[in-house]
Amino acid sequence: MLPQDETPKRRSFLAGFRANFLTGLVVIAPIGLTVWLIWSVIGWIDGVVLPFVPNRFKPELYGINLRGVGVIFFLVFTILVGWMAKGLIGRSLIRWAEGLVDRTPIVRSVYNGLKQIAETVFAQSESSFDKAVLIEYPRKGLWAIAFVSTEAKGEIDRRIPSPDDKVSVFLPTTPNPTSGFLLFVLRRDLIELDMTVEDAAKLVISAGLVYPNAKDPSQPVRTPAEAAE
Repeated sequence: MLPQDETPKRRSFLAGFRANFLTGLVVIAPIGLTVWLIWSVIGWIDGVVLPFVPNRFKPELYGINLRGVGVIFFLVFTILVGWMAKGLIGRSLIRWAEGLVDRTPIVRSVYNGLKQIAETVFAQSESSFDKAVLIEYPRKGLWAIAFVSTEAKGEIDRRIPSPDDKVSVFLPTTPNPTSGFLLFVLRRDLIELDMTVEDAAKLVISAGLVYPNAKDPSQPVRTPAEAAE
């Protein structure tokens, strides 16, 4: 007959085994998925770009089977197109091509929509969220994280019946912060947070599980320079 304390020890061993497995999974899964995603994207770009590359420039011709060559060709081609587009001739060609597209009904709608998305995602600009704030939403007593975009201007500023400063804020949804609500609120109704926009976004994406300062969530994350002081 087994000793009475054998069962608790066995359960303790299984619990520790399960905890170690879950911890390892938390460490490995993000790394593995990131590597897999990058590897898959590189392979997809190779499959799209390499058929357009002249045979004499393909590495397979010289006995080299290197993944990522298509990405290099794509980067070089994109940089050349960008350099040409900034010149006088490039701008003229783009205006001519866009004028031609604007006269084509269906193509015009598709092109303008994709262009707007590309400019929003890839265009270099200083536009970004200024601060992370708390806002009472969807009713009094409930608070949500939002991001300050800009000050309200023009008709929006005039139509809101208040002389106080007004701002536009983006209130993201959880766990997908790319969707949300655009709200125009009075600045005095916002509570500015010490955490950065990036840390607030992590908090939203994780549904409140990942706080900026894991050791002491009551304090904001300090940069290395602030810690040295």
